[in-house]
Amino acid sequence: MSDNSFDAIIVGAGFSGLYLLHKLRGQGLSVRVIEMGKDVGGTWYWNRYPGARCDIESMEYSYSWDEELEQEWQWSERYSPQPEILDYLGHVADRHDLRRDIAFETKVTAAHYNEDRDRWSVTTDGGETLDARFVVMATGCLSSPNKPQFEGEEDFTGETYLTGLWPHEKVDFTGKKVGVIGTGSSAIQSIPQIAKEATELTVFQRTPNFAIPAHNHDLDPDYVASIKASYRELRAEAKEQAAGFTGSSVVNEDLAVDLPREKVEAELQRYWDKGGLTFMASFSDFGVSLNSNAIAAEFIRDRIRERVNDPDTAELLCPDSYPAGAKRMCVDIGYYETFNEDHVHLVDINAEPIERITAAGLKTSEKDYEFDAIVFATGFDAMTGTLAKIDISGRGGKKLKDKWADGPRTYLGLMSEGFPNLFLVTGPQSPSVISNMIVSIEQHVEWISDCIERVGKGVIEPLETAENDWVDHCNAVADLTVYPYAKSWYLGDNVPGKPRIFMAYLGGVPEYRRICDAVVEKGYAGFRIDGVAGNATVDPMEFFEQNEKVLALVMKERPEALAAFV
Repeated sequence: MSDNSFDAIIVGAGFSGLYLLHKLRGQGLSVRVIEMGKDVGGTWYWNRYPGARCDIESMEYSYSWDEELEQEWQWSERYSPQPEILDYLGHVADRHDLRRDIAFETKVTAAHYNEDRDRWSVTTDGGETLDARFVVMATGCLSSPNKPQFEGEEDFTGETYLTGLWPHEKVDFTGKKVGVIGTGSSAIQSIPQIAKEATELTVFQRTPNFAIPAHNHDLDPDYVASIKASYRELRAEAKEQAAGFTGSSVVNEDLAVDLPREKVEAELQRYWDKGGLTFMASFSDFGVSLNSNAIAAEFIRDRIRERVNDPDTAELLCPDSYPAGAKRMCVDIGYYETFNEDHVHLVDINAEPIERITAAGLKTSEKDYEFDAIVFATGFDAMTGTLAKIDISGRGGKKLKDKWADGPRTYLGLMSEGFPNLFLVTGPQSPSVISNMIVSIEQHVEWISDCIERVGKGVIEPLETAENDWVDHCNAVADLTVYPYAKSWYLGDNVPGKPRIFMAYLGGVPEYRRICDAVVEKGYAGFRIDGVAGNATVDPMEFFEQNEKVLALVMKERPEALAAFV
């Protein structure tokens, strides 16, 4: 085997790529990881904006496969800040000597499948061509920053920053007038921090977001000790929770719509006081019923009104055009209170559209603003953005970008028909961004590594019929929920021209895991291995946990959605 020939090439050195490298190396395979950054970390390498942190609790947002590391590593806060997560991944790379198989500061520009040899040719921006039997895209779901173009950007004489590509050196806003465009998750995290330094901060908002308080705090040593004493049980429980972290499954058997308002609000207050992403798990009908969801949405709006002193500003910060949770729910630390500061201002760009960037700052339809710095907190081209930038061609020269022109099509979010031996970690139509990413990453890495071991020197790819059935199932499940009623990056709405399709699987982490396990147990049902199609199929409905009360509510409100699902 030449220096440029490998059993497997992995694209990306974040949580996915590091674990997959460790797994495949343990199987005796030759592996090369290609990483754009100067070091490991993936999204945590690039997203260094002020206040960046995880919205899954630290004790669960970590690897479970290294039990010694699990016991030794010390997280400092309930929600890990970005520097700590990056240190953690660097420690993992050192601990398992992973960097020696990673090519840093290297970008994959193309991956072409050679049918005569059943191998992939992978080209980098340095002109190097690598050869491998298997290619795994561990490129992450939120790894391609979305930067809308504004007229006049080149005229601005101040500093500009993009939250998804933040400088590695400290950015000091002390004494500066700063404009922030966007109020998504990265803005909600960074705005309170920028406001601490800036002389004046103006936030330009198109759509307000629902945010739940983090109630972040230093971790109590006794709490940490109790978790570490029962980590195996915690990890097992997380895998059986709807979103892959404890507390994400609904335990209340009552529907909010059936209870007195005061009882519902008391339960919501209990979840609010706890803080974090479990809020929407208070009642099972919040995720499917627009009428029930309206109760949760108004509860959050009332809490915003309590936290923001100026009534007009409070109303601007209250989302009212989509259901609660239909956009990615944010976890905040002092976000709303920041707007009580005299030097912080909020501009509604629906009423006052941005017309252009100017040399001195920014011009809206109503006013000229002067800034020393502008921060673009405009999110990501999620799920498919990074893959779309790579020239990927499969059988017959079929381009992945062309195949996905009307939206991504995969089988289980793991592979796409026509692209043999090309795997996706937490790809479209898997739980991915709807779940604790580490739980979903570990499941995919283990499934992929087991599959590669099974296939050996052979070839595996999905059947078109299995892929079509899976995409239809994913769409039908999504249509049961309130998610499609929002314009969000889940559906690609934040990127002009991107097809509108819900890109994650909403059937739940445990149900999805059981489907993937059943596919393997039935001889890789829905796949073709070395030209031989699997002789069985897996019906995802066998594993879908059906709540009769919830389905009856959907039937009452949206019978067409239930009919498509059934």
